[in-house]
Amino acid sequence: MISVEDALSLILSQIREMGSERVDITSSLGRVIAEDIYARRNNPPWDNSAMDGYALLYADIKGATRDSPAILNVIEDLPAGYTAKNTVNRGIAIRIMTGAPIPMGADTVVMVEDTEKDGENVKILRGTPLGENIRRAGEDIKTGELVVPKGTVIRPAEVGIMATCGRAFISVYQRPRVAVVSTGDELVDVDEEITEGKIVTSNSYTLSAMAADCGADAFQLGIARDTREALKEKLRQALYADVIITSGGVSVGDFDFVKDVLKELGSEMKFWKVAMKPGKPLAFGTIGGKPAFGLPGNPVSCMVCFEQFVRPSILKMMGHNRIYRPVINATLKEDIKKKTGRKHFMRSFVRLEEGQYTVTTAGDQGSGILKSMVAANALLIFPEELSLLKAGDKVKVQLIDRTFDYSEAPGY
Repeated sequence: MISVEDALSLILSQIREMGSERVDITSSLGRVIAEDIYARRNNPPWDNSAMDGYALLYADIKGATRDSPAILNVIEDLPAGYTAKNTVNRGIAIRIMTGAPIPMGADTVVMVEDTEKDGENVKILRGTPLGENIRRAGEDIKTGELVVPKGTVIRPAEVGIMATCGRAFISVYQRPRVAVVSTGDELVDVDEEITEGKIVTSNSYTLSAMAADCGADAFQLGIARDTREALKEKLRQALYADVIITSGGVSVGDFDFVKDVLKELGSEMKFWKVAMKPGKPLAFGTIGGKPAFGLPGNPVSCMVCFEQFVRPSILKMMGHNRIYRPVINATLKEDIKKKTGRKHFMRSFVRLEEGQYTVTTAGDQGSGILKSMVAANALLIFPEELSLLKAGDKVKVQLIDRTFDYSEAPGY
């Protein structure tokens, strides 16, 4: 039986990044960029006004006050999107809108709030500093500057800066195709009649959703019945995918064929038991370089194993630099016991109380109790060498959802 750490290390050593594809930037949100993006031009491309106001010479307004204003002749109105027809000289000003290029000769912009119109003239009521309210060419981005490094997850800000740099199409890492197969004669699909002894194949839908949540393209291949022939046929179909995931059939029962069938199809099996709970029966191998995960059949075991091993693998394939869920320290609010020998991942709920994280278990920890997984926002990590954690202990907790992304109030 292999440790969680060794299992993860071994799995990730077998994972390779996907190839790249070109997409338009409007379709790139959430993808990982597969190239470095350099600026093709300055931004702003020229000096421009940061304010609505007047472009003029600083020498004309130095020392101006409301009681002793500088009076200049306004010779032109300059809206954004146009260039000035005139040059600014001593004693004159050009009325300018935000974003308009600075006229030739001007070295300062006085914002309109510090002025007063006086017929064809303008009164400058404050001695604005030299160069004030001018956005210089290249102050945001300089030609040739690296603006989005390879491996960046694209957010709206990256979309905006790539548009600014004139990049309509970019290279991103491909999304892996993930094939999901559930095994067992006891399984029926959600729209089928449930007779005595049958259960719904929830794992198929859960795993597809978890893969899609990573950004992968998941598809279900249906239920493989408990025969070698049926399982082999489903897995042959799965070979067209980039990642293969099965649930069930990896324990030691008479009808648990997954490990054997994977071997028959050419899989190099790396291990099939991990020192963890839930999730000890976990098989991993590769078929033609493609990762194949045999996850347990119990719903929670299946989900916990996906979180610890499959999710990081998919993210690595997609070019992500950060592939792990965040782990925080929290104060435990109850006593918890277990046997030593296996690392436990306990469904838990983390709260922020008076500036400190606290954690409690989220209900029944049985491997088939999906309701406590729904109630959980974290997995409390109970080390294999320990048998007791006491209330007040600092424990490590793995956050598994976006509970802390949002708040009821802005918190300004």
